[in-house]
Amino acid sequence: MTDRYYSESPLLGETALLAGPEAHHLIHVMRAKPGSRVVLFDGSGAEFPARVERVDRGEVELALLSRDEIDRELPLELTLAVALPKGDRQKWLVQKAVELGVGRIVPLRTAHSVSQPGAQAVARLRRAVIEASKQCGRNRLMEIAGPQSWTDLVAGTPAVPCRILAHPGCRADAAQPSTRANPLTGAQLPDTVVLAVGPEGGFTAEEVALATAAGWQTLHLGPRTLRIETAAVLLASMVVGQTFPA
Repeated sequence: MTDRYYSESPLLGETALLAGPEAHHLIHVMRAKPGSRVVLFDGSGAEFPARVERVDRGEVELALLSRDEIDRELPLELTLAVALPKGDRQKWLVQKAVELGVGRIVPLRTAHSVSQPGAQAVARLRRAVIEASKQCGRNRLMEIAGPQSWTDLVAGTPAVPCRILAHPGCRADAAQPSTRANPLTGAQLPDTVVLAVGPEGGFTAEEVALATAAGWQTLHLGPRTLRIETAAVLLASMVVGQTFPA
């Protein structure tokens, strides 16, 4: 795959100017020279084969050769609401979510949450979205939403037809076998899906009750204790697997 670079400005007309981290990488890492070919994207859904025309110390001018409408998105709107883990595990989660086709991540505030991303952390995660999109070929950027409380998320999603909460406690609920069934198998998925993964300590009984009373389904992810990012990637992968069956 030709090297891909993200333009923060919409790509319009016949030329583009890259500056900042993208220009630095193109100039100082890839040693681009006039005539070098790359692919640009601006998050609009298209990609633009381009040729380097001019290289300065901090910017690169390119000629846009064409606009190619190439869709590598999932055929549904997938939101992943997750109580983010600490440190670099956040970046890893974001990278894998981008690769899987998640459209939006909502950092959750729950009773047991231990990490609340501030403005700088969100900015770093958005940069991780760009880097992952460059690598995997997505031409639309996954959204990193502002942090949201669990109560607000549940209250704000009543119209979503498929809402699934990862909850290990549901495995023992023999009185309600429907909570042990996998809602991601069998029937075709709707156009919109919201998945939720709690913190290391899990959702509280009150948080689970709030969700199930609002129509959420619970899903047990197996007998082993999973880290937040592992559970999030597994849950998203189950949706992708249902969307693109083998």
